[in-house]
Amino acid sequence: MTGIEVIDVARESLMAYAKVAGPLLIVTLVVGVVISFLQAVTQIQEQTLTFVPKIIITGLALIFFLPFMGDAMTSYMASVAARITQGG
Repeated sequence: MTGIEVIDVARESLMAYAKVAGPLLIVTLVVGVVISFLQAVTQIQEQTLTFVPKIIITGLALIFFLPFMGDAMTSYMASVAARITQGG
Protein backbone atom coordinates (compact mmCIF):
# COMPACT_ATOMS: atom_id res chain seq x y z
CA MET A 1 0.00 0.00 0.00
CA THR A 2 1.46 3.33 -1.00
CA GLY A 3 1.35 6.54 0.94
CA ILE A 4 -1.35 7.98 -1.30
CA GLU A 5 -3.59 4.97 -0.70
CA VAL A 6 -3.10 5.28 3.06
CA ILE A 7 -4.07 8.95 2.87
CA ASP A 8 -7.17 8.02 0.82
CA VAL A 9 -8.23 5.45 3.42
CA ALA A 10 -7.67 7.95 6.23
CA ARG A 11 -9.64 10.63 4.36
CA GLU A 12 -12.52 8.22 3.70
CA SER A 13 -12.57 7.17 7.35
CA LEU A 14 -12.72 10.78 8.54
CA MET A 15 -15.53 11.54 6.11
CA ALA A 16 -17.44 8.46 7.29
CA TYR A 17 -16.92 9.58 10.89
CA ALA A 18 -18.24 13.05 10.05
CA LYS A 19 -21.30 11.58 8.33
CA VAL A 20 -22.05 9.30 11.27
CA ALA A 21 -21.33 11.61 14.21
CA GLY A 22 -22.05 14.98 12.61
CA PRO A 23 -25.86 15.03 12.68
CA LEU A 24 -26.07 14.01 16.34
CA LEU A 25 -23.37 16.47 17.37
CA ILE A 26 -25.09 19.33 15.54
CA VAL A 27 -28.49 18.52 17.05
CA THR A 28 -27.01 18.26 20.55
CA LEU A 29 -25.09 21.52 20.08
CA VAL A 30 -28.19 23.40 18.95
CA VAL A 31 -30.28 22.01 21.81
CA GLY A 32 -27.57 22.88 24.33
CA VAL A 33 -27.29 26.46 23.07
CA VAL A 34 -31.07 26.94 23.13
CA ILE A 35 -31.36 25.55 26.65
CA SER A 36 -28.44 27.65 27.86
CA PHE A 37 -30.02 30.74 26.34
CA LEU A 38 -33.34 29.99 28.03
CA GLN A 39 -31.57 29.42 31.35
CA ALA A 40 -29.74 32.73 31.01
CA VAL A 41 -32.94 34.59 30.16
CA THR A 42 -35.07 33.04 32.91
CA GLN A 43 -32.22 32.66 35.44
CA ILE A 44 -33.26 29.08 36.18
CA GLN A 45 -30.10 27.14 37.05
CA GLU A 46 -31.51 23.66 37.41
CA GLN A 47 -29.01 20.95 36.36
CA THR A 48 -31.63 18.46 35.19
CA LEU A 49 -33.01 21.09 32.84
CA THR A 50 -29.87 20.79 30.72
CA PHE A 51 -29.45 17.02 30.65
CA VAL A 52 -32.96 15.64 30.26
CA PRO A 53 -33.95 17.53 27.08
CA LYS A 54 -30.54 16.83 25.52
CA ILE A 55 -30.88 13.10 26.19
CA ILE A 56 -34.44 12.96 24.87
CA ILE A 57 -33.77 14.99 21.73
CA THR A 58 -30.49 13.17 21.03
CA GLY A 59 -32.35 9.85 21.30
CA LEU A 60 -35.03 11.07 18.89
CA ALA A 61 -32.37 12.38 16.51
CA LEU A 62 -30.59 9.02 16.70
CA ILE A 63 -33.78 7.24 15.69
CA PHE A 64 -34.33 9.74 12.87
CA PHE A 65 -30.74 9.72 11.53
CA LEU A 66 -30.00 6.01 12.06
CA PRO A 67 -30.77 4.96 8.46
CA PHE A 68 -28.48 7.68 7.10
CA MET A 69 -25.74 6.70 9.55
CA GLY A 70 -26.12 3.03 8.65
CA ASP A 71 -25.83 3.81 4.95
CA ALA A 72 -22.67 5.85 5.56
CA MET A 73 -21.08 3.03 7.56
CA THR A 74 -22.16 0.41 5.02
CA SER A 75 -20.69 2.33 2.09
CA TYR A 76 -17.44 2.91 4.01
CA MET A 77 -17.16 -0.76 4.91
CA ALA A 78 -17.86 -1.76 1.29
CA SER A 79 -15.06 0.58 0.20
CA VAL A 80 -12.64 -0.91 2.72
CA ALA A 81 -13.66 -4.46 1.78
CA ALA A 82 -13.12 -3.65 -1.91
CA ARG A 83 -9.63 -2.35 -1.12
CA ILE A 84 -8.84 -5.51 0.85
CA THR A 85 -10.00 -7.82 -1.95
CA GLN A 86 -7.95 -5.86 -4.48
CA GLY A 87 -4.87 -6.57 -2.41
CA GLY A 88 -4.19 -3.17 -1.01
